[in-house]
Amino acid sequence: MATLEMTDTNHDETVKDGIVLIDFWAEWCGPCKRFAPIFERVSEKHADAVFAKVDTEAEQELAAKYGVTAIPTLVVYRDGIPVFAQPGALPEPALEEILEKVKELDMDDVRTRYEAQVKEREAANRG
Repeated sequence: MATLEMTDTNHDETVKDGIVLIDFWAEWCGPCKRFAPIFERVSEKHADAVFAKVDTEAEQELAAKYGVTAIPTLVVYRDGIPVFAQPGALPEPALEEILEKVKELDMDDVRTRYEAQVKEREAANRG
């Protein structure tokens, strides 16, 4: 599967279902250029996941929503829940391992924990 260009416009629809890997990158970034072919190769082996790329120069607001301060940054969603985020270029075996671990997640447990975290944040914000 080829990678998808993610923008603020298609973001919510893209991450709502299944497994989605997002690569935040920029044209001027050397590590991003080295990671790009790895991301592409892994995408071709896993048709059961969406591989999206966010150009941080063109999509500054989207990168800011994620708090991206270093690139490349990888963010992984499963069923609308962010389950992994890490800056830095990864070697291909590490990217494959992350993808396999995401596939193995007990999503009932993840949803329960995520909802508890959201409630804690909301309570803390209320004050």
